[in-house]
Amino acid sequence: MIFSDAFMAIADPNRRYLLEELRRGPKTVNELASGLPVSRPAVSQHLKVLLDAGLVHAKAEGTRRVYTVSSAGFLKLNIWLDQFWEA
Repeated sequence: MIFSDAFMAIADPNRRYLLEELRRGPKTVNELASGLPVSRPAVSQHLKVLLDAGLVHAKAEGTRRVYTVSSAGFLKLNIWLDQFWEA
């Protein structure tokens, strides 16, 4: 994962909203789109950015895709950020 991609991914307020919603539990695109003033295709595009940055996972369940937060992606970000607080 390239850190700049992850930082660019979380720079957008809509993507931060999606991450906050996914932190509460797995959700489909339709469930996520219901809380945003953007179209379902726009939510899918935002989720693709988060997927490409390694911050979320997608799992196919029948015809739906269920999204979850990627702990590993955030762990890498956390490790990188922690170096600025070490003495």
